Amino acid sequence: MLKLQPRQSPSPFWSWASPILALGLTAFIAGGIFAFMGRPPILTVYTFLISPLFAPNGIASLAVKAAPLIMMGVGLSLAYKANVWNIGTEGQFTVGAIFAGALALALPDAPMWVIFPAEMLAGIIGGILYALIVAWLRTSFNANEILTSLMLAYIAQYLLIYLVTGPLRDPMGFGFPQTALFSDEADGPRIIANTNLHFGILLAPVVAAAAWMVLGHTVLGFQLRVLGQAPRAAKFAGFSEGKLVWLAMAISGGLAGLSGMFEVTGTQGQLSTNISPGYGFTAIIVGFLGRLNPAGVVPAGLLLALTYLGGDAAQINLGLSNSITGIFQGILLFCLLGSDVLINNRLLWRRRVAAGGRA
Repeated sequence: MLKLQPRQSPSPFWSWASPILALGLTAFIAGGIFAFMGRPPILTVYTFLISPLFAPNGIASLAVKAAPLIMMGVGLSLAYKANVWNIGTEGQFTVGAIFAGALALALPDAPMWVIFPAEMLAGIIGGILYALIVAWLRTSFNANEILTSLMLAYIAQYLLIYLVTGPLRDPMGFGFPQTALFSDEADGPRIIANTNLHFGILLAPVVAAAAWMVLGHTVLGFQLRVLGQAPRAAKFAGFSEGKLVWLAMAISGGLAGLSGMFEVTGTQGQLSTNISPGYGFTAIIVGFLGRLNPAGVVPAGLLLALTYLGGDAAQINLGLSNSITGIFQGILLFCLLGSDVLINNRLLWRRRVAAGGRA
């Protein structure tokens, strides 16, 4: 029978090279699935992973898609390093978007220098408050944060649906579930005029650099890493697990809320029922693909953003379902986790011995 035996010293090379291996395996497996569906595998993989980069505005679209994934992936990296498993950034993203969108609707005539920073603050506060519900449940009742954060994500989505079909619905919107358009000032500055290249695209790598500094060069980063790697040692050293859990959830939730703010103001210009294609869940893959390192999250975010563009291209050019994006992302996560298992363990074959026989 097969058995996993822990390695004494996992390979540092493969620890960083495994995402590339996982991507290659994903492309190979996806090609087989496409062939089974009657599509030319090489052309389909090319359409999915390469062609979006050469499309008109392809690089700009990639940057817009990557910005929220990078910011959320950075927040999750910090939380996961501390063994705080926030799975509900989709909900924190949504609540941050609601807070920022409601403020934009409440102050339609405010100048940009007032409304835009206020929206950023509102998005961060919304994400933090929603994430701290999870922290409170864990520290007060020992509730599993995986379950509570995930369930709260669905509650946030239903809250959004209620608001855009009720109190915040555009009275001139012909009954569609959406709010009125935000003002140009509320939409914030643009890197290039008359495009969707919003300020969040510049902020995302700055957030990643700041988190890298915090994680690797500050006492707080050291405490988060020790809590994740050796909880007993952290307790012995006097680190407060409760405070670190609250802080990790606040950071990841705040960055998710900020991402939601940029998505609805910088990209969509209003609240609707479909403000996210699942960025919060994809950011989990981004964090692991980046090896829970903020520096690695940046290329990982760009790659996962490419899968969204590739899914759209495959749907338009090859007639595939839009669910192909989720399938590709799921295969990528499975291959990555499988690679990690083999990096940390040897796969051994041991023959079963009949009862009474020798081992």
